[in-house]
Formats: sequence, structure tokens, C-alpha cells
Amino acid sequence: MSPEASSAPRSLAEALRARDDASLAALLRDRPDLVAPVPTDLTQLATRAGTRASVLRALEHLDRFALQVAQALAVAPDPATYDTLHELLAGDDGDPAVTEALPDTVAALRRQALIWGDDDRLHLVRTARELLAPSPQHPSPTGLGPTVREATSGMSPGRVQQIVNTAGLPSTHDPVSAVNALTALFADRKRMDALLAGAPEAAREVLTRLMWGPPYGQVTADPAAHLRWLLDRGLLLPTAPGTVVLPREVALHLRGGRAHRVPEPVPPAVEPSVAHAPGIVDATAAGQAYTALATVEELLKHWDQGGPAVLRAGGLSVRDLKRTAVAIDAPEPLAAFWIELAYAAGLLASDGAADERYAPTPAYDTWLERPVAERWGRLATAWLAATRTAGLIGGRDIKDRALSALGPGLDRSAAPEVRHRVLTLLADLPAGVAPAPEAVLTRLTWERPLRTPQRDGTEDLRVRLARWTLSEAELLGVTGRGALAGHGRALLGAAPEPLSATERSTATAVGLLAPLLPEPLDHVLLQADLTAVAPGPLLRPLAETLGVLADVESKGGATVYRFTPASVRRALDAGQTAADLHAFLAQHSRTPVPQPLTYLIDDVARRHGHLRVGVASAYVRCDDDSVLNEIIADKRAAALRLRRLAPTVLAAPCDPATLLEGLRSLGYAPAAESAQGDVLITRADAHRTPPRTAPEPVPEGPPAPDSVLLTAAVRAIRAGDLAATTPLKAPGPQPAGGELPRTSPADTLATMQAAVMTGEAVWIGYVNADGAASQRVVAPIRVEGGFVTAYDHTADEVRTYPLHRITGVAELAED
Repeated sequence: MSPEASSAPRSLAEALRARDDASLAALLRDRPDLVAPVPTDLTQLATRAGTRASVLRALEHLDRFALQVAQALAVAPDPATYDTLHELLAGDDGDPAVTEALPDTVAALRRQALIWGDDDRLHLVRTARELLAPSPQHPSPTGLGPTVREATSGMSPGRVQQIVNTAGLPSTHDPVSAVNALTALFADRKRMDALLAGAPEAAREVLTRLMWGPPYGQVTADPAAHLRWLLDRGLLLPTAPGTVVLPREVALHLRGGRAHRVPEPVPPAVEPSVAHAPGIVDATAAGQAYTALATVEELLKHWDQGGPAVLRAGGLSVRDLKRTAVAIDAPEPLAAFWIELAYAAGLLASDGAADERYAPTPAYDTWLERPVAERWGRLATAWLAATRTAGLIGGRDIKDRALSALGPGLDRSAAPEVRHRVLTLLADLPAGVAPAPEAVLTRLTWERPLRTPQRDGTEDLRVRLARWTLSEAELLGVTGRGALAGHGRALLGAAPEPLSATERSTATAVGLLAPLLPEPLDHVLLQADLTAVAPGPLLRPLAETLGVLADVESKGGATVYRFTPASVRRALDAGQTAADLHAFLAQHSRTPVPQPLTYLIDDVARRHGHLRVGVASAYVRCDDDSVLNEIIADKRAAALRLRRLAPTVLAAPCDPATLLEGLRSLGYAPAAESAQGDVLITRADAHRTPPRTAPEPVPEGPPAPDSVLLTAAVRAIRAGDLAATTPLKAPGPQPAGGELPRTSPADTLATMQAAVMTGEAVWIGYVNADGAASQRVVAPIRVEGGFVTAYDHTADEVRTYPLHRITGVAELAED
């Protein structure tokens, strides 16, 4: 054996052992599942890197060309040379794009420990080969079938010799050499060209149909002459009664050596579709951002007194979602998005009461007091990081249960990464340029290709997440007219960064958005038809008071409010007086207060509180007994079942709220009163949940390790590997691989004391208080009181070990 061959790694563990610390850290960074928990040594790291779950996770993060390289290695001999791999991808003619991209891709796969070995002996990790190699149950994306050796494994030796002879090869003395001769024939370009030159035209058409897969076909018990010609020469081989397969070597010859019909070494470009002036994009996005804030505020204001009930299984009922959609004048899918956005931002939660309902949180009141741009920043950052996916609402989960708004089962851990990647692709284009959505989806599909089609025929989840991201970013004002806005570009740094960087990115985005938002107005225009027109956004105190005093009739660039007896009574119930309302309108109207509006306020105020409703179950009292007589005589009041307790008091068996609503429906203006006889003032912000935190995003797999953890993990793995691989001094027991050294307590104590005197390192087995066993290389410093103080090479620090927990000790070889 040559020195070069003997120095080549014989396993993945040996290949990892030859890496430097930076390379090991890169592996753990690319595949964070390998570091949780930290492996004890490099052999355990290699074992974990070859498990099915870990390999599947790594394959799912490969781009299309890296996956094509892995698929090509899965159909190549094991081990394969770099030249063989290059030929499988570039073909006989050589694709310059493949030639240029292949070295970096092989290096990336080697860095991720999916392949190992030098360029003359490339190995695909065994689990990856099992997942990617073609089989009848799991066809390969390459479209290739089994090799000649695999296809003839169950064939009789006599039949193999017949095929060899018919193909023009000399007879051999055993089936193995016959199969080898047939394989060599199919892999020889010149001899195969000569063999196929004599094939019937119909036979060549069959080979052309099977060439790119699937490689299996059906034949009858008495095949046609052109099929018989192929079967006699082994160009088609039987795999089961009535089924034949095109051998891999034959297919590769017909393809010109290519494993894939279309290698894709270069990612598809995201081509521009429409270009706008950057200022127009930013202004459009800013307008949509303001609309988003107004919509979320309107939604939560609608639930101010306590929103819909929480379903027993959690979430919002379909009926309540429809009602909310009508209330905010939005389609149901859009209403579901705004609800989930408010929930992700911590502005909405369940109140946790016995009759559990959804309501705004205390954080909502704090949010309302912030400047407009800062309020948008909170919504945008919550959207970027959220794993709850509103687009799934209305669908069904894997157990065929309906997915409801605010309910369980909506978390998709890939959502934040997809959102960030979509926005990054938009950011790579010049300012103001919008791509075609399909171009973005094509690029994302190349970066994470589909390996398994969806069973229900729907698009892959990442594609759907990307579609939702494009529409949601437009709704939220991150993009405008399909192009990334300036403040959206600044926001990009907020998703995958630590908190401090996230805050800086959000602050930058808020600073860019603020000048683009309209300045709130301090006035409205009152009209004679009992309406008020707000020509733009209003200052918060003005908007809140006007929202109580009048009903919103229409929205848009200008908002139209309508004054009605019910709306005026609502303002009086909130503690306002007629004088307060007249002063408010005179102060904030740029037009004279119309006389009909003045009359309306005075008329409602004159009757407001004339009747008093309290607790009996409920009672009505009034100083004017003629009014009570009028109520009792009214047939419409029969449902209230009122009875007279005194000349000025009526009682009812219903609760006060029902009595209030019943009298108001009859045209009266009663006021609620307390047990002390005081008028109760109802305020719009009466119901809030207890303090709630925003829902935590569900991560996709283990979190990425930081540099400190990587450094500590590499150091621990190195030290553990040293303990596992360092030879012991002879004579002495040599524990089998993975076993702890075993010595008697007396021998352990003697060896430790000798190591203190000589300063040498020793190998110990140690069992901690939890019963976990480990092996360590330590340099004893002191032995006293039943404890050993030593420098632990595994932990890279001085530690103290109880002697009774040391299973045994062995000296290390001096080399």
C-alpha cells in the first residue's frame, strides 16, 4: 500500500480528526443539531452526523446544485474520484458552468460532513447514500436505475453468460467476471456506440423513452423483436415478471455521461419586472403603513369592551371571524392576518377569565401613546419574527382539524427565515425596482429545492410562505408597488440579529418612515346634514372623542362621521355633558357648528338620565311618574315585564344591561346608576387583559450556536477525543473502545499520587452525581481528603473530583 493510500482517512471520524478547530467550528455552525448536546469526542460527533434525522435536516438546507452533486455521488461508485463526479455533472462535453461551480460545492458538502475523503476517494455519508440512491420504492431525481450488478443479482449464471455472449463478449468462468465484463462494455463509449449501431430503430426509441427516467418498463411474456434484441444484450434487464429496467451504465452512455438532464450550478436571477421612482415607492408604502396602523387600531377598538369568546380548543370561531371582518370592512383572510399580527405584537390576548374572551392587553394602551412611526415599527418587527402563519387559517392540519385564527397549530418555524430571504432578494434589486413574484419563487425553489411533492397537490410550504410574504409586506407598508421601500430595506437587519442590532435596525426604519407619514390634524369640517369630515388623520385625543360622539360612515382619504341620537347618548354615558360637547365641536371645527347638531345634542342631553336603572334584579326610577305610566302603557315594553314598586319606581326581573337596552330601543335615554344612586360612567377602555407577553416564535430546530459556545464545544470535543484515543502505557489493561478504565481504589490512589509527583497526565473514568459517565484526561495537582485536584484537559480548567467517583485510572503512553 502506498503512503498516500495509508494516510487517507478510513472513516468520517478520521476525516474529522484531521480537521483544524476552525473547520470543526464551521461544521457545528452549519449543522447546529450536532452540538446539542456537545459530543464527548470526534467518534460520537461522526456518529451523530450520520444519523438519519441529522442527515435529512442537512439535505433539506442544500441548494439545488449541492443536492444534484449529492445525488450524483449517490449513483457513482463508492468511493468516487473528483473527475468521476465532474463527468456525471458536466457530461462528456463538459459544462463550463458546472466546472466553475463544482469545487466550491464539493468544499461546502465536505465542510458539512455530508461527503468526506480526498478528491481521489470521495465518500458520500452512508445515510445520505441510502436516502438518495435510486430504488424501485424511491426513484432518484436523476431518473437512473440500478447498476448492472444490482439488476443481475438474482439472475441465473447461465442467463448472464447468454447475455455476455450475445453482446459479443467472450464467455467467462464465473458470473462475477461476466457481470464485470458487461459493465465494462456499457461504460466504454466506443464499444457501446458500435453495439447500438446495430440496434433496430424501434429499440433505439425504447431506449430514448427510458433514458431520462423513469427507467422501468413493462413487457409481455412474448416481447416484440426489438425488445427481445435489447433483452438478449442486457440493454434491458428483467427485475420482476413483466418488468424490465434500463441499467444505469446504459442510461449514462445514452445521456452523454450526465446524471441530470439539466444541471443547475447557477442560481436563477431575480429579474426586474417594473421600475418606479424610489420616492413613489416610499410614499406608497408609507400610506399603506398608516392604513395598517388604522386597521389594527380599529380592530382592537372593536374589542375594547371584550372581544369574542375563546373556543374550547382555543382560537376564534368562524362566526366571530366573519363578524370581525365585517366590522373592519375587510375580507376574512385579511381580517385573520390583522388579528394574528396584533397577537404577535402582544397587543391582543385572552383575558383568562372563567368566561374567557379576547381583549386588548395593557401594552395596547402604551402602544397607542407612541408616535405613529414607532407603532408601525413594533408591528413590522413582530411580523418579521413571528412563526404563526395567518395564511394557514381556514385550512386543516395533518389530523384533519380546522385551523382557526388565534388557535393552535399555526406555527411554522420556517416563516421568519422565508420572510427575511424574500425581502433580501427584493433588497438586492435597485431602489424602486419590483420583480415578478414568480421570479422570486423560482429563486427560492432553487435555494431549497423540493425533494418530496405535497400529497394533497398544494404548493410546497416555503413557496406558500413566500407568496404570503409578498402580499403581507405590501399590506404592512414594507413594500410599495411590489418594490422594497427605504424603511423596509432598513428593517431587514432586524430579523436574524441579536436584540441590540434589531433595535438599531428598527430605529433606523422608524426614522426613515416618520417624515413620510401625514401630520395628524386638529380639526374637522362639520356639515349641516349631521356629519363631520376629517380631511386626514386626526390627533389622538380628537379622534378618540369624535369616535365616541359620532359613528364612522365612510373611510378613505377623508373619514366621514355621522352624529345620531345613539352616538350622542354614548358620549353622555362616557361622562361628557352637553356643554362639554358644544365646546368640543366649536373648538375643533373649521366650519360653524350647524344648528341641527346643536339641537340634537341638547335634545338628547335633556332626556339623558331622566330615567335611572339600577339593581333589583333591575329597577327604573324617575321623578316624573307620568313617564313611568307611559312606559307601562307601551305594549312594546311588555317583554321587559315591568311592575310598579312606587309612584316613581318600576322593577324588572332582567339584569340592568338588558333593561337599559330595552328602554333605549323604545326611544328613551336612561342612565345606569350605582348602588349609591350615582350615575355610572362607561368608558371605552373598560376591559383589558392582565399583563401578557407576546407569543414566542417557535424555532426551526436547535438555535444557531454563538462563537463562545462553538469555541467551548470544539475544545471539549478535542479533549474528549484525546481521552478516547491516547494509548495507555504497557503493561496495563487496555479498555475496549468507549469503556471506562477500571482499577481498584488502592491502585487509583497510588497512580494519582505518583502522577502528582511526576506531573504526568492520566486517563480517568468519572461518574458524576447524576450517574453520567465520562472519560477525561487530567493532570493531578493535589490528592488529599478523598479528593483529587487536577487540571482537566476536557474542560480546560482546574477541577476537583471525589476519589470514590473515579472508576479507574490509566497512565498515558509517553508519545
